[in-house]
Amino acid sequence: MGVKKKIGMLPGDGIGPEVVAEARKVLDAVAERFGHTFEYAYGDVGAVAIDNSGDPLPDHTLKICEESDAFLFGAIGHPKYDNDPSAKVRPEQGLLKLRKSLGLFANIRPVTAYDSLIHMSPLKTEKVLGVDLVVYRELTGGIYFGEKGRTKDGAYDHCTYENFEVDRIAHLAFQAAQHRSKKVTLVDKANVLETSRLWRERVTLIANEYPEIELDCMFVDNAAMQMIQNPKHFDVILTENMFGDIISDEASVIGGSLGLLPSASVGDKTAMFEPIHGSYPQAAGKNIANPLATILSAAMMLDHLGLVNEAIEVRNAVNSSLKIGMVTEDLSKKEGYGTDRVGDFIANCIADGEESCAQDNIKLGLSTII
Repeated sequence: MGVKKKIGMLPGDGIGPEVVAEARKVLDAVAERFGHTFEYAYGDVGAVAIDNSGDPLPDHTLKICEESDAFLFGAIGHPKYDNDPSAKVRPEQGLLKLRKSLGLFANIRPVTAYDSLIHMSPLKTEKVLGVDLVVYRELTGGIYFGEKGRTKDGAYDHCTYENFEVDRIAHLAFQAAQHRSKKVTLVDKANVLETSRLWRERVTLIANEYPEIELDCMFVDNAAMQMIQNPKHFDVILTENMFGDIISDEASVIGGSLGLLPSASVGDKTAMFEPIHGSYPQAAGKNIANPLATILSAAMMLDHLGLVNEAIEVRNAVNSSLKIGMVTEDLSKKEGYGTDRVGDFIANCIADGEESCAQDNIKLGLSTII
């Protein structure tokens, strides 16, 4: 029996609208095949929202997110703001406000090395082959949200954490590990920072509730080194806001392409799903943007909504596109297909089944999704 879900759509800036449009094709194909109903509501965010209303996160957009079961986010950023450090209203403020207003405290970034793309990784094949990890980054606390300011001769940024902020994301990380390789690595700087000592105390205590999970504690500088030397060491990485920002970006290059990496930002009431790549304004409107990260973000959304089999179908279709070379130019040694063709192919795979993913059909340009 089909379900009915409200899904917010925040395309944002640059290539955001293009890749979100392809993810919607895929979600529509899922709805058609499995008998679901997805109701979409669109809102502005980022530079386009500043241009239209002067606010990077208008109240109307925030309301859409609050009323949605989950929402898909494209990208934010524009050169006219990126290149102007004096700008008082910036697109990024919309994203920070979104996280804080909705209590999106857990950022989840899976990193998978796809066999067909191993050659694109900057690391040696033997180091990358088989990498499958996920980073759980605390997203609404720490130094980014602490008191900050300037003094007569300098500046300061305060980093604070409370027990509950650590506890709630730690439980999510341990629960995720139960369905993976049963290992959590806490990344901190407990030899120097008091907040890190709090993290280590709380996470070690919580680990007692998950006796089947191995807990490994690692200083952030060592973790950064191990990410390059032996990325297969990691399964679930748990860490605070700033360390998570850095470590997850480092991990993102392992597979060789930012265009394949989805993410989720989860709160108690709703969740946001987005590709980790930026707005890439140079590619906007050229039909060359890679939609796979956004489509995989939609798969994470389906998982979150309890539609696990549907999420598997999306990932299988993405794997088919990679195996037979139905990809955009950033992933192709010879020539790539357009953003819309890749989206059509994946939606078609889901709607019509695996037989529609055959190489012959690609050569003929067949697709039932318009």
